[in-house]
Parts: sequence; C-alpha cells; structure tokens
Amino acid sequence: MSTREYDVIVLGGGIGGYTAAIRASQLGKKAAVVERDKLGGTCLHRGCIPSKALLRSAELYETMRDSVSYGIVAEHVRVDFQAVQQRKNKIVGQLYSGLQFLMKKHKIDVYTGNGRVIGPSIFSPRSGSLAVEAENEEESVTLVAPYTILATGSRPSALPGLEVDGKRIVTSDEALEMQELPASAVIIGGGVIGCEWASMLQDFGVKVTLVEAADRLLPAEDRDVSRELERLFKKRGIDVYTQSKLDIKSVENTGSAVELTVERKNEPVRLQADMMLVAVGRKANVDGLGLENTDVRVENGLIRVNEHYQTTESHIYAVGDCIGGYQLAHAAAHEAVAAVEHLAGVKKPAAVLGPAASALVPRCVYSRPETASVGWTEEEAVRHGHAVKVGKISFKALGKALVHGQNDGFVKVVADKDTNDLLGVHMIGPHVTDLIAEAGIAQLLDATPWEIGQFAHPHPSLSEALAEAMLAVDGQALGS
Repeated sequence: MSTREYDVIVLGGGIGGYTAAIRASQLGKKAAVVERDKLGGTCLHRGCIPSKALLRSAELYETMRDSVSYGIVAEHVRVDFQAVQQRKNKIVGQLYSGLQFLMKKHKIDVYTGNGRVIGPSIFSPRSGSLAVEAENEEESVTLVAPYTILATGSRPSALPGLEVDGKRIVTSDEALEMQELPASAVIIGGGVIGCEWASMLQDFGVKVTLVEAADRLLPAEDRDVSRELERLFKKRGIDVYTQSKLDIKSVENTGSAVELTVERKNEPVRLQADMMLVAVGRKANVDGLGLENTDVRVENGLIRVNEHYQTTESHIYAVGDCIGGYQLAHAAAHEAVAAVEHLAGVKKPAAVLGPAASALVPRCVYSRPETASVGWTEEEAVRHGHAVKVGKISFKALGKALVHGQNDGFVKVVADKDTNDLLGVHMIGPHVTDLIAEAGIAQLLDATPWEIGQFAHPHPSLSEALAEAMLAVDGQALGS
C-alpha cells in the first residue's frame, strides 16, 4: 500500500466534501477527496437534484392539466414517466460532469473506495490519516495530511422491524429510481421529504395518503405554515393523517400491494396502497469510519464538533449531515467553507461561523405550494423570551401571484416588539424558496423590518409580499 501526502484530506465526496476540497485548493492547499460511490453524494445523486427534477415535471403536468384556466386548451396530456426519469438522469449527469471538471480545474485528487481513519502509525505520529481500500488491492493507498475533514453525510432512517424491499416498501433512494408510477401510495412521515413526495406523486395522478406522528405536518416549521400546507394538501385530495403512528407489526407486503394499520388518535385505521414510502428522517453516516482509532467523540449518533467544526481531535474537522443540525446541502457547504477557512487561519466574524449561524440557514420545502423559512418560528421566539410582533400578507393580494395562477399562501414576519430585531420569516406560496434569500440577508445584516419595507420592490413581483409583510409588522402595509 503506497502513501501520498496532502495538506487537507476529505472523507466524503458530497457537497460538504467537495466544497471543502475546492475551498482548500483556492487557499493554496493540496487537497484530496475520498468517496466510496460517486462524487456529488446524496444531494446530486439521491436527493436534492433528482427529486427537484421530478417535482418540476409533476408541477408542469399539473399546470398543463389546468391549462384551460389560463385560456390554453391542451388535450390528451399524459405522463411518460420513463421520459421523466430520463430527463432527471440527464440533469444529474450534466452536473456530475461539471463537478468532475471542477476537481480537475482545482487539481484535487479524487480516490474511489472505502476510506477509514487510522490511528497513529508509521505514516503519521497522530491519528487522522485515511486508508483507502479500493476494489483493486493494488490501488489501495494511505493518505496523510495535517488536517482531515469528515463529510460522510447521511442515509434514510429505517423503522426497526420494517423490511424495505425496494419495490413495494421503499425509501426515497429507491423511489427516485422507480420506472412506473403506482396507482396509490402511503407515505410514512410528514416532514420535508414526505411532503415533497406527497406533492409530487399527487401531481402525477397518484392517490396519496400522508401519515405523520406529530400533531401537524412539518412539525419543525411555523405552526401557521403547517396548517396552511395541510389545508392545501387536503384541498388537492391528499389524505393527511396527523397524530397517527404506524403499527409496524401490522404491515403486510402481499407482493401486489401493501396493507398496514395506523393508530390515528388512538383509533386503528386500516390502509392499503400499491407502495409505501418510508420518510422518517435521515441517519448520520458515522459507522465503519475507523473513528474508534481516534479520540473523536460520537454522541447520539452524531460527530461532536465545536464552533469551528473541529472534533475532539482539533486537527480533524467534521461538517454536514454527520454532525446533525440542519441536514441541508447548503448548510453542509457553508460549514465546509467555515472549517477550511479556520484551519487555514482565515479570520471571519463569529456571526457567520459555527452553530450560532444556524438561524441564518434557510429551510425550504419544494412541494406545491413551496414553503421556506429562516430564523425562529413565532413559538420559538416567545420561548426564547421575546415579546413579538407579527406581520402577515397573503399572496392573494398580489397581482403577480394572480397572473401566475398561484395565489395561495402568505408571508409571515416575526420581530421583537421592543428592539424591532427581525427574528424570523416564514413563507408558503409560489417560488418562496427563491424569495427567502432576501429575508436571510436581512437577518445577516441585522436589518429591521421597516428598513426592508422601505426598499422599492419591483411591481408586479412576488417579492412585494415580503416587503408588505415587513411593513405589516408595524401596521404600515400599503395593500391591507
């Protein structure tokens, strides 16, 4: 086994991993990435990109079915799902090629194989080196560097005792590769993944039942947003069961269907569908990494880090899903940049680094309608001791929303009643995943709602809803 030396070595080639390597290269560091599968990780191959490609096709199909409301008559519209999948794969392939080009551009070496952290050895006096086990033993290698970054991501969580066969009972990984649409589906889990799949499948014409154990969908989001999403899902024909728990022992996979029982408010309800999608969160990939060879601490299935993303061994960093927090692609990329800049000695204000910056990470759900938020919910703000004031504007008041034919939803702004600090912004409606960035920048720059409301937002535009909601905090909205 040969040995190669670098300035920074990264375990995991997802968005956190490759972002870390690129930033290290930009700062003059010789970097390497170890990935056991394909460069790009979950986001590119099994998450963000392929799911959004499917969501876009589903949304377009629904729009075409409703084209008469726009004055356009389109007859015999149908879904060619294999073509939908081909489009998705083409998008993923194009981005994958672009990512490979970036690795070459920045002179980053990429190793394909299982990487394991090794302890002090003849290669290095301290732990952190990576042993890369390739399929061809002759290509196995040990990588040594002063700094190691763990960016191993996560995988779909399993329900103990429930067998996922990849056909009738699936996770999002298998669902992304299905070649034909089921006639009906039960989705277990009303979080981000469950809501996106419920929206997508219903738009494709699938009969959907969505089951969530909490008292509302998207339980981590603002309660008003959750209520509105549930109302609109039900309006579309999605059966929503909240306060409902799957009885795992009741699940029967007949080969042609799935039968199951959920306890809905302590009352058993028997359900049947062609497919059951399990979407109960994601589990960090921390096993089998060789961490037992180090003093890196793992707590509750997550790698423990400090505000600079250093583990309990200061030369070993960790970023992304494997450390918990917001398991979001853009959060992982942000953390990766922060970690590399810290090890390189780049100075930045504390406000944009570490877990303290989590309030500045936008959270998006790409369902129909979309939801987006940044900062605290109204309940969280109160829980943190703030007296709050709230501004809320419906998209129904906006000309651009009416023109687009998508006027459900609202923008909600939460501010401190005494200091006027902006505490959180919550949206549900058309293209809010694009609108949320302005709210995040406002928080980063410590702008007040009044200051954002003073900016002349273009008319007609959806961004007017944010401006009006900011003004509504103090009762100054012009359109209400």
